[in-house]
Amino acid sequence: MSDPHSDDDHLTPAQKAMQALWEEHLAAEFQAKDAHASCDTMVEKPYVNHVPVMTGGVGREQLEHFYATYFIPKMPPDVEMVPISRTIGHDRIVDEFVFRFTHSVEMEWMLPGIAPTGKRVESVFVVVVGFENGKISHEHIHWDQASVLVQLGLIDPAGLPVAGAETARKILDRNSVRSNLLMKRTIADDEI
Repeated sequence: MSDPHSDDDHLTPAQKAMQALWEEHLAAEFQAKDAHASCDTMVEKPYVNHVPVMTGGVGREQLEHFYATYFIPKMPPDVEMVPISRTIGHDRIVDEFVFRFTHSVEMEWMLPGIAPTGKRVESVFVVVVGFENGKISHEHIHWDQASVLVQLGLIDPAGLPVAGAETARKILDRNSVRSNLLMKRTIADDEI
């Protein structure tokens, strides 16, 4: 993922080290496609949880198997991560980005049991990355699964308080999608 910040001068040396390690971890996953190298950036017993579907793993052996079998090789070739924000604290990084892809391969890590649909998806992701003793200790990855399922045609948004790709587009450009559209379906209020 490209750097979502332009000025790192305000970061402490410890924060710069966390950021460098996180970027190394991402490069191992998405560029080198190396599960072992990815896990080398982590503590002895790391924990990864893709919150909406509870995939990931606990411990190096389980996580390395997960990365090597279900995550890295099951990433569509056109994946794009568009940075929105990065917050770096004392012992964690929070990345917010738009994750774009064409659902051209099985993605058990994100869409267990769903065959490739060939449809394009844009979803806002938030990753909370914890650090201990100079290594990554955990990742909590959040996204709106309902939005993804709407885009894949697996949920009909009519009458439901869910939306599709417009949720990601509004994050990237606040004026691209009007606010309160879902409310407007049932509320006649010209002020919203």
